[in-house]
Amino acid sequence: MENDTTLVAEEDFLVLLQDPATRDKAFEELVSNYQERLYWHIRRIVLDHDDTDDVLQNTFIKVFRNIGGFKGDSKLYSWMYRIATNESLSFLKQKSRKLGVGSLELQEKLVEQLESDVYFEGDEIQLKLQQALAQLPEKQKLVFNMKYYQNMKYDDISAVLGTSVGALKTSYHHAVKKIEAFLTTE
Repeated sequence: MENDTTLVAEEDFLVLLQDPATRDKAFEELVSNYQERLYWHIRRIVLDHDDTDDVLQNTFIKVFRNIGGFKGDSKLYSWMYRIATNESLSFLKQKSRKLGVGSLELQEKLVEQLESDVYFEGDEIQLKLQQALAQLPEKQKLVFNMKYYQNMKYDDISAVLGTSVGALKTSYHHAVKKIEAFLTTE
């Protein structure tokens, strides 16, 4: 029953977001409700605070520009997470090209920069975990971040990444094994 009221509330909220008369106020509420969660989702992908702010801003710009075309085929937050994920990955590809390095090399540089990042509040263990994550293939890293840090359900991750639940479970399992191996050999 809870899902029905959530769906109805989301449908009502979408009407407010898509109506030009109420769009700005509804969008402010949307940003207020999702800004922190999307920030941390993006931050775990791009690692740098300033880059995260830029990608988050671009994400909300895309959401605002495209909300009129959102049909409600998925949950609103899944749609926004998909946009945030795509924006993050595009940003990393651009940064990689600009620096003339491969994606693995870029990830290693970003992890090195975490140590001097005043916004990074992690300890040595968190830094080692980030080093381990930098070694993972993109899909495994995304799945691990969403499952481990955000405690997302596989169905929700599936909606964001467009991958089957079975494949996601396999990716998560492989990611955990690789991280364990990295942490025990370091």
